Amino acid sequence: MSKIKSSSVNYENKQQLGAECSQIYATNLIGGQWTLAICCHLAKGKLRFGELKKRVPNITERMLTLQLRKMEENKLITRTVYAEVPPRVEYELTKSAIQLIPILEQLEEWGIQHKQFNTTST
Repeated sequence: MSKIKSSSVNYENKQQLGAECSQIYATNLIGGQWTLAICCHLAKGKLRFGELKKRVPNITERMLTLQLRKMEENKLITRTVYAEVPPRVEYELTKSAIQLIPILEQLEEWGIQHKQFNTTST
């Protein structure tokens, strides 16, 4: 996952749309391929890197690291490093991201209904 160049049209479009529409701003923050999956797991409480990796098995370590950095940069998670040997790092949702939990639950319910509708209508 590379950073979008600030000179690219994609970057400009995201900035413009995000400034005009709060829903687009929000989806830009949580719209990454793995962001919602990580948020769903962290909604249940603090997790260490290895625990997250086990719960999202199809993500590579590199991609998980990049996603966690991006989420920390966007103030969706906090990273706490404990001065221990071996080092211990925990991730948890920020107060702002905790407000996403009811929305994630609604999204889950919508997904269940949508799946049922699609399987019964074919």
